[in-house]
Amino acid sequence: QVQFVESGGGLVQPGGSLRLSCAASGYIFSIYAMGWYRQAPGKQRELVATITSDESTNYADSVKGRFTISRDSAKNTVYLQMNSLKPEDTATYYCNADLYRSAFDRKRYNYWGQGTQVAVSS
Repeated sequence: QVQFVESGGGLVQPGGSLRLSCAASGYIFSIYAMGWYRQAPGKQRELVATITSDESTNYADSVKGRFTISRDSAKNTVYLQMNSLKPEDTATYYCNADLYRSAFDRKRYNYWGQGTQVAVSS
């Protein structure tokens, strides 16, 4: 199995910053992509940002210019630097990994972290 350690969530005032981190461990051969998704109360889970093994990134329009995703491949860790936070960024943020479990299995497996809460309020 694959385990995640997510951290960095919390309460912040509008305009403030937070940095989320997510470290994956366990049955991992290599990670193709990692990302962050979020789910606000009463809403569907949505993409925030993803980053692939070749450092290609993708962002939701709502966070472009404010959030930056990065990864440390040696540590199987992904980060999300969130600046200029807005109340509408309030949600549970989930780490996601798309990975290979073996050199002999070319299927990619997808896993989710347990989520970390981000609240933006004055």
